[in-house]
Amino acid sequence: QLQLVESGGGLVQAGGSLRLSCAASGRAFSGYAMGWFRQAPGKEREFVAAINWRGDNTYYTDSVKGRFTISRDNAKNTVYLQMNSLKPEDTAVYYCAAGQVPSPRSLSDYWGQGTQVTVSL
Repeated sequence: QLQLVESGGGLVQAGGSLRLSCAASGRAFSGYAMGWFRQAPGKEREFVAAINWRGDNTYYTDSVKGRFTISRDNAKNTVYLQMNSLKPEDTAVYYCAAGQVPSPRSLSDYWGQGTQVTVSL
């Protein structure tokens, strides 16, 4: 089993920034592609960003390109999501995920519990 625990969510004003962290344990973290998803109330879960096992390839949904940055530190077994220029539309529960390849449909092997991000007007 690979356990994933998200942290760093909170309340921020529009235009502000947050950095989410996802700490992994139980498996060889460096062997997994990692990603972030989000889900707002009444909405379907949406892919946000992904990163390959080496950390040299990243992928983003169009709505966050230029604002969000995904990164990982394999020595710390942690993946990050730096979120800048936040908008109210970014309000959601953010989930960390792990899988074989850094694509939305493949990041389904493991999930964290989620962390709430709320962006005020």
